[in-house]
Formats: sequence, C-alpha cells, structure tokens
Amino acid sequence: MIDAFLSETDKKELLGIARDAITHAVRNEQLKKINLQDYSPFLRTTGASFVTLTIRGKLRGCIGTLEAYQPLVLDIQEHAVAAAMEDYRFPVVREEELQLINIEISILTPIQLVEYSTPSDLMSKLRIHVDGVLIESNGRRATFLPQVWEKIEDSDQFLSQLCLKMGAPPDLWRKKHIQAYTYQVEKFKEA
Repeated sequence: MIDAFLSETDKKELLGIARDAITHAVRNEQLKKINLQDYSPFLRTTGASFVTLTIRGKLRGCIGTLEAYQPLVLDIQEHAVAAAMEDYRFPVVREEELQLINIEISILTPIQLVEYSTPSDLMSKLRIHVDGVLIESNGRRATFLPQVWEKIEDSDQFLSQLCLKMGAPPDLWRKKHIQAYTYQVEKFKEA
C-alpha cells in the first residue's frame, strides 16, 4: 500500500500546503507557487487525492479526484482550495472559520474494477473500513472514501446511500448491474 512511501515529513508538508492554500484562497490572495524540486520524489510523482475539511467533526467540504493527473503536491493544493471554495454542498469557507477547520488528506491507490455476478456478491466483495467505492451507471458516478464506513457500516446501506449520492434510486444497485470499483487510501490529518 501507499504508506511505505509517505514519511512523517511528507505528511506535514502536504498538510502545510493544504492549510496555506485554503488560507490564501479564503483571503482572496494569490496562491504560493509550488517549486516541485523543493519536495521529495514521492510528492513530485503523479497522484490522486481528496482533501476533507471538518469543523468539530462535521463535514465542511470535501473535493478530490479518483484518477491521478498531476504531481501530488499540486493535486493537494488544488483540492484544498476546491474543498474550501467550490464544494456545492456548503457555502465558501469564511476567514473566521479558518482556525476551526481541521484538514484531512487521503492519498488514493488506483481504482480496481469489481467483478461480481449478483447484488449479494457485490456486497461480499466490499471490505468494510478498507475500500473506497466508486459506482457508475448511465453516465453518472459517485464515490465514498473508506472513511464513510465509520458512519455507514452496513454494505447494503453503503451502496444505497452511494446510489442516492449519484442521483439514482437507492435500490438501483439491486435492480441493475452497475459498474463498481474499489480503491484504498492512506489518510492523515492535522493534530
């Protein structure tokens, strides 16, 4: 898994990049330019991430990507800003919230197609608290990071809520064969 590559220094640097990006964005200041050569080889490699913002344990924003397309340090910076300013579920983060925000970063493994034959077979292939899940159907898609298992520990409910997030009926995954993928994350957050 990923954690063999991320040192404590790497984690602190990524959290610092996210915190700095959010602060600059909220204050409508230009983001600091990232010089890739200033970072470890792992942080310069192409990576996929999600940045999750919470206040007192409640979600305040979460944006990321499932497919790697840019160096990890740039991916974190971009998604930190987007989580603070572009998550359609929330108003933009205000300056007075900055000190209350806690940042969590999830670094994703590549997605893997789940081969299954029946709805119960699909449920049996999902590893609770381990797998993030992406579903696709009719040009729509939705994902839950593995952290969502902390709130929804039942595979049936997990898939039903994921269908709702996708804008489909909650039982779609039982009535129709949908594309399902899994991935894992290394997550870490501010102390």
